[in-house]
Parts: sequence; structure tokens; C-alpha cells
Amino acid sequence: MRGHIRERSPNHWAIILDARDPQTGKRKRRWHSFKGTKREAQTRCAQLITEAEGGAAVDPSRITVAAFLARFERDWIALHTTARRHLGDRRLQALRPADLAALYATLARAGLAARTVKHVHVVIHRALGQAKLWGLVRDNCAEMAKPPAAPDLELPILQPERARDLLERLRGQPLYLLASLALATGLRRSEALALRWRDVDLDAGRLTVEQALEQTATHGIRTKGPKTRHGRRTISLPAHIVAELRAHWRAQQEQRLALGMGKAPVDGFVLAAIDGRPQSPDAISTAWGRAMDQVDMPEITLHSLRHTHASMLIAAGMDILTISRRLGHANPTITLGVYGHLIHGTDDRAAQIMEAAFGSVAKG
Repeated sequence: MRGHIRERSPNHWAIILDARDPQTGKRKRRWHSFKGTKREAQTRCAQLITEAEGGAAVDPSRITVAAFLARFERDWIALHTTARRHLGDRRLQALRPADLAALYATLARAGLAARTVKHVHVVIHRALGQAKLWGLVRDNCAEMAKPPAAPDLELPILQPERARDLLERLRGQPLYLLASLALATGLRRSEALALRWRDVDLDAGRLTVEQALEQTATHGIRTKGPKTRHGRRTISLPAHIVAELRAHWRAQQEQRLALGMGKAPVDGFVLAAIDGRPQSPDAISTAWGRAMDQVDMPEITLHSLRHTHASMLIAAGMDILTISRRLGHANPTITLGVYGHLIHGTDDRAAQIMEAAFGSVAKG
């Protein structure tokens, strides 16, 4: 295989690779766009020749969106999105921002929520970003296509009195401990269901979030690491939760012994099903919806309890950094973006501080 470069405009080059089809003997020419200095273009040309001769190269001018997404799913992440159905036969390099805009409009007309369409956009953006890194496309056209804006939804938050009322109505029911734990710690559903006894130190009054539970059609129920490194965290427990967990541990041991299962292992799940396995997140959400209908609180989701936990800490004046760490957010900016509207009174306090510092000077 031979290759050479051709300057199209200042610092923009065409890299042309010439080869012969081993079966037909016909000459094949591949074109690649490159931005950089002449020396960098020559280096890239040499790399492409090496890749082609080693069998690692992909002809980017002929690969389709469907073929790329198949490779992306195999080599990068498990990608399941409606984009494949709508864009699968289009050539990857021919994909334009207008195509994505049309896709988003089609999905919206089909009744998909704006947040769902935005999720499709995020997946496509990430996939095309990887395609750009792999040299399959020159630009990530998803950077120039905007999905419909997701409406700002008011977070469903319980006032303390209503939160206590909710716990009283759930007391003695299977979902009580999950609700009490979520309100007291801000754990996500996936984190609470993945909690193991070895993650809980009842003597110290702390628990450590080491993993989360997920349920997918492909893999069923399985554990995974936290969403970010900040998701792996240690949370202090209020005394009433420590007492409830101790009582739950005793009840769980008695139940297992009665069934002939022996004591729960240290890596056993705190909120385990009766057979000791983790509970289905989907089944828990379904059961929660039924329970909320029964207690006349249909608008309250399990995630509402996490929001309630955060809002109560904010109302009590706890600093946003501590709250962010407790929730497992990647940084406090995320916490402020979600809960910043709940922070009141700080500006009045700022005025009081300035008055104490300079008020007497102004009056004098």
C-alpha cells in the first residue's frame, strides 16, 4: 500500500491511500481528512498505512451508522437506542446535524418525553465522539444538533410532618425500612437494594456505599460500581436507623434459621428477598407505586425520599459541600443545580454581616 498527502487549505490535508484489491486486482483509493501541520499529516499517513497493512483499519467512507453502532456496542458500551432503527442504513460520514434534528422531531411526535429524547441525544453524542477519536468521522455532528429542552420539573419533596406520616403508614410493611433508610441517608434505590451487611458498621453508626443494583433486559439483576468515584462514600447514620437495622438483622436471622438457610453471610444483602438474593428494582418500584396509592400519596416516588433528605439538610443550614458528599454527587455544582432554589435566607444574612461591619461608619 502507498500513500501521500495533498494540501486542501492551510493546515488542512487530504491523506490518500492507494491499494489493490487482492481478489480483483483493481486499484482502491481511500481518502482521509486531517487538520494539522504537514509533518503531522505525514505521520498520520504512515500510521494509516501501518493500520491498513495490519488489518486494523476500517474504510470510513463506506461504514454505515448501523455497522459503527454494532462496533461501538461491542468495544465501548452496551448501546441500546432507537437511533439505530431510524438512522441505521445511513453512511456514518454522511450523517448531518439536520438528520439528528429530524430524528429528535420524529421521536417527539411519536410521544417520547423530552427527557427521553435528550437521553437518545446523549448516547448518539457519545457514540459519535468515539467515532471521531477512532478517525471514522472528522466532526461530531451531534455537537451542532440540539434535542428539545426538557422542562424543569418541580422536585416532589415531603415536608417533615408528611414524611413522618408516610413512615407511620408504612410501619410494619415490607417497604418501611427502605423508606426509612432513604429518608435518613439520601440513598438511591439502586444503592439501598445493593447494600450488604459488610457495608454497615452498626457500632460506629456508619454505612459505606460500595455498589449499586441495576436491572436490564439483557443482563437481568446485577451489581455495578457507583456512577462516579464520589458515589463510593461513607454515610453517618442517625441513632434510630441504627436501632432499626439491628432489629432488622435479628428478624432476618430468625427468618433464615426458620427456613433452614442458616445465618446470613457478611456479604448478604440487607434488604434481601426471602431467599437471600437481591430484590428486583423494578418489582420494588411497582410495589412502591401500589403502596403510595394505598396511603393516598401517589405523587411520591422512591426518589422523592432522596430529595426530601437533601431539602431537610438544606433547611437546617448544612453546608452544600457536606450535602453533596452525602448524596454522592460528582461535585457540589451538581447539588447546587438540583437544589439551589431551596437555599433561602443567605442573602439576608449577607446584608446583616455587611451592616455589622460598616453600618456604624456610614452613620458616623
